[in-house]
Amino acid sequence: MPTTARSAKIGLNALLRPADSILVLIDHQPFQFANLHSHEPTLIINNVVALAKTAKVFDVPTVLTTVVEDRGGHIIKGLQEVFPEQKPIDRTFINTWEDPRVTDIVKKSGRKQLVMAGLYTEICLAMPAIQALEEGYDVFVVTDASGGVSAEAHDMAVRRMVQAGCVPITTTAVLGEWQRDWARLDTAAGVAGIVLEHGGGGAVALAWELQLLGTAAGSGH
Repeated sequence: MPTTARSAKIGLNALLRPADSILVLIDHQPFQFANLHSHEPTLIINNVVALAKTAKVFDVPTVLTTVVEDRGGHIIKGLQEVFPEQKPIDRTFINTWEDPRVTDIVKKSGRKQLVMAGLYTEICLAMPAIQALEEGYDVFVVTDASGGVSAEAHDMAVRRMVQAGCVPITTTAVLGEWQRDWARLDTAAGVAGIVLEHGGGGAVALAWELQLLGTAAGSGH
């Protein structure tokens, strides 16, 4: 019997924790990008690759999936390069959560914070996110690493998922909640590297700060 009991979405326990998280990335393929109109495609590419790299830094298990790869294409190169040894699970199911190869991995992990991103938001993300809620997962949908065929389609899908009980979150917020404390030096350097490569304006500011620190160290101050 599926359980609908989920943790409250307030308080410290409502934040993401690396040890309790598992990431599922759905259908970031050429065919999907061809009809992506809710976001500039380069934004989604930047964010989903950053999200995957963040998961790798924090040892968060990551599941890569495609749908009908022979026609829709392989997942984007930048994403595959983060996990070069992993062959994406290629589905015929539109709803990822109906494929036991995916759900078995998630179940065996024992992790209940399910972080998801996909193309398209209104179909390939909403369907599994809503179904996973019924099975007792705390579902976090990464809205800026996902996209729809229109801004309205993406927005309505996010609203629908939130109404069902999902938590909307962005790539930077995932990174921040997994890191939580800059004193965690074992991951801080990896996080800084991701910000430098994918952080936009934040990358510019961090690069400038590092340059200043390097100048001060070189001058003996």
